[in-house]
Amino acid sequence: MNYKELFYSGELNKRAKLSLELLASCNICPNNCKINRIEGKIGKCFSKFLPIVSSYTVHYGEEPLLVGDSGVGNIFFGNCNLKCKYCQNFEISQNYKNEIRNEVSLERLAEIMIELQDRGVNAIGFVSPTHFVPQILKSLEIAIPMGLNLPLIYNSNGYDSVEILKLLDGVIDIYLPDLKYGNNAYAKELSGINNYFDNAKLAIKEMYRQKGSKIIIENGKIKSGLIIRHLVLPNELSETEEVLRFLAYDVDKDITISLMSQYHPIFKANEYPLISRKLIISEYERAVSLLEKFGLTNGWIQELESSDYYLPNFNANRGNPFNL
Repeated sequence: MNYKELFYSGELNKRAKLSLELLASCNICPNNCKINRIEGKIGKCFSKFLPIVSSYTVHYGEEPLLVGDSGVGNIFFGNCNLKCKYCQNFEISQNYKNEIRNEVSLERLAEIMIELQDRGVNAIGFVSPTHFVPQILKSLEIAIPMGLNLPLIYNSNGYDSVEILKLLDGVIDIYLPDLKYGNNAYAKELSGINNYFDNAKLAIKEMYRQKGSKIIIENGKIKSGLIIRHLVLPNELSETEEVLRFLAYDVDKDITISLMSQYHPIFKANEYPLISRKLIISEYERAVSLLEKFGLTNGWIQELESSDYYLPNFNANRGNPFNL
């Protein structure tokens, strides 16, 4: 089923209602803060009930088969359930006192989806959506009767709840998660989370259960599927070998992987000597060689120079932060 079928059957309403109720003792991500966001309490994501839309724009910086000629209509949600020291979106992900001013109603979120669709994009991308899944589901109930009909992309950091992902089964067309680390200890030091790899592996397996490894392409654009992103960090702090070993042996060697070289030392990265520089060519070449070692042949690699291409500036231009 797709999200329109779920809407007309009443199933989408049931899922939206159930997920919204979970906000009363919030456990919609693995942080399990158990605070009442409906009453305006805040947990580790520093978010209350209303969704925060920090930016929405036509974006051309995603993988080629997502972008096509028309781009993706990305909705960038503010705040985050991780605290990555090197986050390229830190201006909106780690600045909750400012971003609270960008709360929108559920009706407005639905209107934004329609506005982006009217601009001719290929798909609607929810960027950093994990902490606002209930609100997204409810807003879809509003947007579908308004004419929403594009594929939906779930672009997350990978720290997702399996139970919440199950509520997205049939709703999300394209999963685009990060798999940041193959080591819980590095995730704790660099992203402030105790159990990232353990939980992200479960989330990836659930996304795979829903989508499998097959990418459905129509007219040169992806309509459905799963793409795993992995950002290679300096000094092997992303534990790329363990990440790719997991994907090859515990998920599927036919899975699609976007192996990214675009790491740029930004935000608080300079406070940590091991991540205070860009990648060197031998580090990325080793990561690429690991794809071959594990028989992972589907997906994309990047030019090393990409570290300078994809840096956003949300403070300068919320309407086009990537200037692409």
